Amino acid sequence: MEVFVLRIEDPGCFWVTMKGCGPHVVDETEYKKLNAEMNQFYDKACEDEVKPITLEKDQLCVVFSEELKCWCRAVVKSIMYCADHYQIECFLVDYAKYTFVKSKDVRVAVEEFLQIPFRAKKCRLYCTKPVTLRVNFCEDTAKIVPAKRWDNAATRYFQSLLKATTQIKAKLCSVEDNTFHVILYVTVEDEKVCINDDLVLKNFAHFEEAKENIQSPEKGQDSQTSSNVDSPPVELVNPALAFRPVWLQEKVPMNLETGHTVSSSSLEKTYKRSNMDLNVNNESRFQNVSEERSFVFLNNKIEPTSILEKAPLHDSLKKELAQDEFLGPNFTESYCWPAVARGCDVVAISYQGNDPFLYIPPVLAFLQVESCYKALPKRNGPLVLILCPGWRKAQLVFELLRKYSTCSRPLRPMLIILGKKKEEAETVKIQGCEIIVTTPYSLLRLYEYHLLLFSGLCHLILDEIEVLFSDAAEQVFVILDYYKKSLITEEWKYSPHQIIAVGTQWNKHIGSLIKEFMNDPYIVITALEEASIYGNVQQVVQYCVSSERTAVLLKIMDFTPNGLQKVLVFTNSVDEVEMVHKALESNSIFAFKMHKEMEFNFKDFLEHWTKSDSNGSRVVLVLTDDCMQFLEITDASCVIHFSFPSSPTIFGQRLYNMSDNFHNVIKDSSDQDHQQARSVIMLTENNECHTVGILRYLEHAEADIPPGLGGVLEAEEKKKFARPLCTYLKMFGSCKNRTVCPDRHQINLQIDMLQNMPSKTIQTSGYVTVLPLHIVNATNYFGRIVDKHKDQYTILAEEINEYFKETSNRVAAQKVEKLALYGFCEETVFHRVQVVETSSKEENFNIKIKYIDEGRTSQVQSSQLLHLPAKFQHLPPQALEFVVCRVKPIDNDTEWNPRVTRYIHQKIERKPHEARVVLTLGNTVWIDPMVRVTRLSDLKIYVNEYSVRAEILSTGLGTDNPEHISQLERLYEHARVLSHMKNLEPLSIKEDAVSPRNVSELQNVSLQENSSENCNSSKVIMGNDPCDGVAQTKEAEDSSLHPQKCFYPEIKWFENEEAVTVKVLIARIADYKCEFSKEKVIFSACSEGKLYSVDMELYQCILKEESACVIKDKEAIILLRKEKKGAWCKLLKNKNPHVSFDFEYWEGFEDKSPFPVGTKKLHCTTAVTEELVDSSEDSGAESDE
Repeated sequence: MEVFVLRIEDPGCFWVTMKGCGPHVVDETEYKKLNAEMNQFYDKACEDEVKPITLEKDQLCVVFSEELKCWCRAVVKSIMYCADHYQIECFLVDYAKYTFVKSKDVRVAVEEFLQIPFRAKKCRLYCTKPVTLRVNFCEDTAKIVPAKRWDNAATRYFQSLLKATTQIKAKLCSVEDNTFHVILYVTVEDEKVCINDDLVLKNFAHFEEAKENIQSPEKGQDSQTSSNVDSPPVELVNPALAFRPVWLQEKVPMNLETGHTVSSSSLEKTYKRSNMDLNVNNESRFQNVSEERSFVFLNNKIEPTSILEKAPLHDSLKKELAQDEFLGPNFTESYCWPAVARGCDVVAISYQGNDPFLYIPPVLAFLQVESCYKALPKRNGPLVLILCPGWRKAQLVFELLRKYSTCSRPLRPMLIILGKKKEEAETVKIQGCEIIVTTPYSLLRLYEYHLLLFSGLCHLILDEIEVLFSDAAEQVFVILDYYKKSLITEEWKYSPHQIIAVGTQWNKHIGSLIKEFMNDPYIVITALEEASIYGNVQQVVQYCVSSERTAVLLKIMDFTPNGLQKVLVFTNSVDEVEMVHKALESNSIFAFKMHKEMEFNFKDFLEHWTKSDSNGSRVVLVLTDDCMQFLEITDASCVIHFSFPSSPTIFGQRLYNMSDNFHNVIKDSSDQDHQQARSVIMLTENNECHTVGILRYLEHAEADIPPGLGGVLEAEEKKKFARPLCTYLKMFGSCKNRTVCPDRHQINLQIDMLQNMPSKTIQTSGYVTVLPLHIVNATNYFGRIVDKHKDQYTILAEEINEYFKETSNRVAAQKVEKLALYGFCEETVFHRVQVVETSSKEENFNIKIKYIDEGRTSQVQSSQLLHLPAKFQHLPPQALEFVVCRVKPIDNDTEWNPRVTRYIHQKIERKPHEARVVLTLGNTVWIDPMVRVTRLSDLKIYVNEYSVRAEILSTGLGTDNPEHISQLERLYEHARVLSHMKNLEPLSIKEDAVSPRNVSELQNVSLQENSSENCNSSKVIMGNDPCDGVAQTKEAEDSSLHPQKCFYPEIKWFENEEAVTVKVLIARIADYKCEFSKEKVIFSACSEGKLYSVDMELYQCILKEESACVIKDKEAIILLRKEKKGAWCKLLKNKNPHVSFDFEYWEGFEDKSPFPVGTKKLHCTTAVTEELVDSSEDSGAESDE
């Protein structure tokens, strides 16, 4: 039969009207006649006689359409309360349109107007199912797999085919749930195309075998009660099912929306259906199931709106969105928009939580209902206040508002970003402005001069709530208090008041926001791992070896509290399910198992699962991730991740199985009777790549971090050692988003130190003349240092321009190579440029070049490059990066406001400035101050015209940053220590290198130390004097590169006849090096960022092959084997104040000495006397005795 398409949602849901003749076809003249009769009847009828007493969702009625200017049959989809009327969302069943009408325009559907079937027939393509491209990042593969929803590209292609056709015919194959399953044929440019086949051919869809329960129109037509053909539709059609999108029925079952425990009957029905599904075509049903499905955590039931045309927006806004190819709200928006459009408080946490479209369209729609604001007094404050975390996000929100607010009544949005200048806030005019977009700090500055700012405020929107609470929690709560106090007045009883908070992560302050400032909010969380943080799920990480996972699992089960009765153990494979299940049973733990290669006894499992709470028994289910959709469990009390989840989405879906046991933030903690849900993550060596993510998640959840994960972030930072130095670290001394920033946050001397540049090109300290040529932002520029005496680049630039003035010298580059140098003409000036990127190998293609003497980049044609003679390439690139120190943006922002950047750009570009270099790393020079100096020719003197730092501060958009340079210097010192440590090769004691007696003696020393009462009384004394040959450290203002201080540690020694034991008192040695020679020992070590060095010229010779060094917790013990037996008068040839005899071992030596007592005493006394003499001389001879 021939059809005419009325409306398209996707290939699985579209509406048509049928032409011709047939069992399902009604002639168009019948509908015209019906329409005329309805208009005549309802125009003349008394309103009280045909007005419905009550209105309910899915009720069939007649409404007046302003767009069609006639009365139409419709189904009620939703009801929204406004100030003086109800707003009804309806679906026009004869026109397949969604529309909004007021309650006064709704009438009872008279029975005689319900005899003809609905004109719009809902259809879907027969046995044609959607597919999607699934990318496996672990295996680096991509393949096309079945999907639950149609891809946007498939929908657009389907629409384009139907739009380009001259004729559409449909073959009716079956009818299911009031939906006609059809094969569509279209004629495009005289060619007949089967759309079903074409979508499959172009990989937009795949064929699926027909289900047995789908009725064919040829079979059992008399018993068919859902086709809406021969009987009155009011008796045979369930409008809620007839027009509700099928994917919503499948994806959002009741238990998912309400968050309440699944009843036994509904669970049993689900299990029966799933049992059938598992036994039919298992392979296809288990492919990518968990990734296709979307889950949502809701504290209140929301009917989602996934289609643009039925979204709670006014028609002009829908039209504007459609023109921008906006296909419809995404999954999170489909839940947020209805709640926002009703004026309810909303908290939304989603992966797309930083998208302003979560709230902008429904808020604009609400603002169109002017009657909602009639009770408000006429004041000068805004209706809507949107708080953003920074000026950039505020700018984005403002641009979107300015664009889409034009489709409605004038709303006059206003962007307000204020600095610290008071006069700026005083001059702001907010009269007539209904929407203000700003930041918390700017708003509080504005409030000081506009005290009535909150007097008419109805909607307070917190964008990126987690960032707001992280950076400005105090300011946000102050604003919330102001808003709350403004609602006390009488007129607010009849006016809307709404708080909307959207973000990507849950934050602990959101709980206070909900309890203290919101009224029964709708909480929508589609990032389910964040829902577990909201629900206060206890996160436990168990680190173990992969081979010991089963044993660790059994221990976990033994120590799991009795209150956690329902346990799910997730694995990644069928073999793991079988292995874990067998291990549990062998340890007398009753458990079920479920995977795609087995038949599952749902009845038995259901009986145990539902009765476990009452009889106190534990139920354990071992399963794979692809079984989750069939179970739809939400009341588990413990989830054990035996296998690591393959993605954050899978991790969140596993946690969602405990959603009924999530803590309710709105209620007080005293009302929480149930035990805290628990998630146990088993982390093995095979999951090391996920360790950083797990650690960040635990920190975010404020969970206990296992000791083994302590150094993970440091190790992750070391992996970035080849990356560029973080821009924020260079500009401000610190990086706010260090954990997610891809760049390096440590100084790498191999990369950052000056390379391939002569020393004359750049100074490391002192005053220089700086010429800024390319302004990146207010404090970051590229330019060059000008030599006051003889500037080599000025000479070179003149020679280059003189050379290229001759047309014959302008030879086009024959071959363009990456990183090669060329000449380039910009207007009338010639520059040296380097090719950074090439995009093609065609004859003339776009390339990216860098001006090596100015630092800027641009895109040019390859044909514009000129051959650069070698004589012009000898001078190294002159462009340096300059950073002005000790100033940063206000309000904890990480980016400079364009206003201050523009101001500085106009002031300093291509003008020489005097500056003092305070730090130099590679091609980056930190300067403070940077001053414009002007010469007064009449007076023959120079004056400071301005300081760049002072100019930035004067704009009110910058603030002092005193720690800037000191933080960089600390990083540099640390880099120097690391560099030295790399050159140290630790001496390891080997059996073949050190005799057993040396090792035993070292062990004896350790034992004696542990048994001694005073062994821990000695403290490490850090020397204040640097080692010989190392320059004293200069102050930061006078030098850019600080040499590493070298400390001499405290040393104690004692001896016996054959050996000398030296103790170097350094705590927590990180790395060390010990070199032995016949007459000398050189020992160096690093500890807590300090470098220690000892060069000991010994009193007598030793046997270096039999000497050794061992590191203890608080000291290094060096055993020196004497070349000749006998007593040493002293340890070193030359006296040293840091070396002393260890008296703790004096008496012990006497007891064990084989020598006569007199000899021993003489020997020890000699050594001690020598040390005392040295000590007294060094102390300035305090006593003459």
